[in-house]
Amino acid sequence: MAELRSDETTRRSFIRAGAALGAGVFAGSMLACRGGSAIQAATGQILPPLPYPENALEPAIDAMTMQIHHGKHHQAYVDNLNNALKAHPDLQKMPLEELLARNAAKVPEDIRQAVINNGGGHLNHSLFWTILGPPSKVSPAPKGKLLDAVKSAFGSVDDLKQKMNEAGTKRFGSGWAWLVKDSGGKLEILSTANQDSPILQGKFPVLGIDVWEHAYYLKYQNRRPDYLKAIWSVVNWDEVGRRYEA
Repeated sequence: MAELRSDETTRRSFIRAGAALGAGVFAGSMLACRGGSAIQAATGQILPPLPYPENALEPAIDAMTMQIHHGKHHQAYVDNLNNALKAHPDLQKMPLEELLARNAAKVPEDIRQAVINNGGGHLNHSLFWTILGPPSKVSPAPKGKLLDAVKSAFGSVDDLKQKMNEAGTKRFGSGWAWLVKDSGGKLEILSTANQDSPILQGKFPVLGIDVWEHAYYLKYQNRRPDYLKAIWSVVNWDEVGRRYEA
């Protein structure tokens, strides 16, 4: 796997994932750099730097896990996606979310699964880093429109956490637990396998929890429920709320 380039580690902007849903169908969007220009092409991607130090999420997530998860695993998704699309300039020009959500069938069969796997891995992780933050700096609970939507859909924030944890615990093998919204703003919880993104189902991801073993094994070993319980202490509810209102 490619090493994290040193010039990327010093960049202070980071990629945020955005998307739009219309009439219940994913309409396409783009990855945007905070304070920078939009990255629209599905290739030529770079690893977004973490928006906080590698040890900032301790004790919930240890520094070594963050270093390997971000600098090795996420970097590999970026490199493999770029490599898969290097011979297809028409697909390189397509926004990544649109490529995955609406045009996967147009991707040549010999690279289609590689694009779904690695494009999804890049997209999912670019979101994941932003919805986490240092415990001393993140808002401890949802508020405003997001809180209202959570209460409407699940009854309470505690019920949301319980259902998310159940979805993550019951995911067999590798995958994600997601809080998503539909075009009307209604929230639901679902789980996807591997690096499949909810946008493949026409859903907009508001919050995602990575339950691949590389996200937690160094600290929690086989205790995935303990990881899922701990991660709520570093959820950046302000960012989740921003995504909900997007």
